[in-house]
Amino acid sequence: MTDLVNLRQLMSLTSGRSEVVVGMVDGPVAADHPDLAQTNIQELPGKTGAACAQISSAACVHGTFVAGILSAKRGSAAPAICPDCTLLVNPVFSEAATGSAAQPSSTPEELAAAILNCIEAGARIVNLSLAVTRSSSKGERALKLALDHAARLGVVIVAAAGNQGTVGGTVITSHPWVIAVAACDANGKPLNGSNLGSSIGLRVCAPPAAASPAWGLAADR
Repeated sequence: MTDLVNLRQLMSLTSGRSEVVVGMVDGPVAADHPDLAQTNIQELPGKTGAACAQISSAACVHGTFVAGILSAKRGSAAPAICPDCTLLVNPVFSEAATGSAAQPSSTPEELAAAILNCIEAGARIVNLSLAVTRSSSKGERALKLALDHAARLGVVIVAAAGNQGTVGGTVITSHPWVIAVAACDANGKPLNGSNLGSSIGLRVCAPPAAASPAWGLAADR
């Protein structure tokens, strides 16, 4: 799948540099995972601690998976796009009890605060492998202000389009500064479950592991 988005050649040229700081707003990360050993992972104060308390929780599994894609050791099962970059982990999803069917969730205000935290800590890229499902006008305003702030500072925001199978954008994917990534198959064709819209799918398409969160939600409770 790395060939589909032309990553293999780039990854052969560089493994990144520590001064390239990537913010990850997601679940907590099992930083002691062997594939993540010796990577430059830093914790930012968030809704929960950045380290997993329950390895099998949905929030930990997803957060660790996304961290692996970004910075796992080369040669591991994950693509390991930028293992030598600095990864700032700012969790917004709490760990539910093991076996719980509930999807981890957060509020738009908490997500906006996490984006601002990453920017203040020096992130030049912020990854959002999550989707907004419901939002109040107050929540949307908070997210828009955070994204506007990123745009003014030139901080790149990359966000999953989401996998609810809907047509249209959200406050995140419709923002002109956000790079919205749709999910596609090995031939580059958008998947039926991927969200699409005028601001989604026309710019970037990627395999679903990177483009569509399995559960990630940012919704008013």
